[in-house]
Amino acid sequence: MAMHIFVPALPVAGRALGASAASMQQTITLYVLGLACGQLIYGPISDAIGRRPTLLIGLTVYFTASVLALLAPTVEWLIGARLLQALGGAAGISLGRAILRDVADPARVTKDVALLNLLTLVGPGLAPIVGGYLSDHFGWRAVYVFLVAIGSAMLVSTWRVLPETNRQRRPLAARAVARDYVRLASDARFAGYMIGGACVSSALYPYLATVSYIVHEQLALPIGVIGWFAASTIVGASLGTYLTRQIAGRWPAGRLLFVGAGLASAMAWTLLLVHDLGALTPVLLIAITVTMTFGAGIASPAALASALSVRPSLAGAAAGFYGFGQMAMGALGTLLVGFGEHPVLACAVTQIGITSLAIASFAIAQRQAARARARG
Repeated sequence: MAMHIFVPALPVAGRALGASAASMQQTITLYVLGLACGQLIYGPISDAIGRRPTLLIGLTVYFTASVLALLAPTVEWLIGARLLQALGGAAGISLGRAILRDVADPARVTKDVALLNLLTLVGPGLAPIVGGYLSDHFGWRAVYVFLVAIGSAMLVSTWRVLPETNRQRRPLAARAVARDYVRLASDARFAGYMIGGACVSSALYPYLATVSYIVHEQLALPIGVIGWFAASTIVGASLGTYLTRQIAGRWPAGRLLFVGAGLASAMAWTLLLVHDLGALTPVLLIAITVTMTFGAGIASPAALASALSVRPSLAGAAAGFYGFGQMAMGALGTLLVGFGEHPVLACAVTQIGITSLAIASFAIAQRQAARARARG
């Protein structure tokens, strides 16, 4: 939520801090990068000391960083606080998945992951709308007042409500952690599902990094409506995830992967074509975005469930590694669009590359999985 809620406030905060658009986009890029790196840490730690204490540590870091961001006097301070905020918030992403894997019935893991994804889309779905309203009426710092309040609520809720779910503790050792990650990375099935899932689920990040400038500067719409355009990504992803939950078990995971990734790739090409024809309108932009994220919502739960099921004994490390790949690809996408002078063109070309890599990665993973089944 902390990433999505600040998207509509980028132009407002940039003017207040005297920062360029490229500098403000770094608050998104480094946030995504912080989420990526943080997840590498929390998974193995939670395998050793438990999910609950690890999550409490992460949420404390998140809360502290939110306060620092609220007080930021310069864009450099804000970027640093955002990075620290992401390093804390990464605990929620990776440990939420690991907790689910601890308690889920293996036969229902894809459905349960789809439900988790659907529920966790509520926050990001509302975030751009809330962020647009707060920044438009009260200034960009009001966004961080809101996040400080949310951070307080998360800390209290985790402390009072969440039980410990990890019943198979493992000693924490740097060599063992490195060995676990090497084992996962060298398994072509896990690597394929992770890279493919990272690509298809992060195809929306180039859009999030550019939507403020596409809507406000290119389409000449007011800042207050930017949040609705950003929130459209969550609408598509929610619908796709809901569909996956309904048909999981009747459709094989491989079909969900390729249908979802193929649809996302088709929409990236459509955005490029519409741009070249000079036909982009607000309605068409939302339609393309919703359809693209609908495809991502279909493929993402199947990719995550497949990746976590490759080596169930390494669920914590696998969840962290998967999240790292997802956010690293998102950070790369937001970084690449910064090199383009035209936001729509940069967004479309970056999304085409990302979704094409997703399809290729899923093909490799499925082929290796078929070979593993043939070997028994």
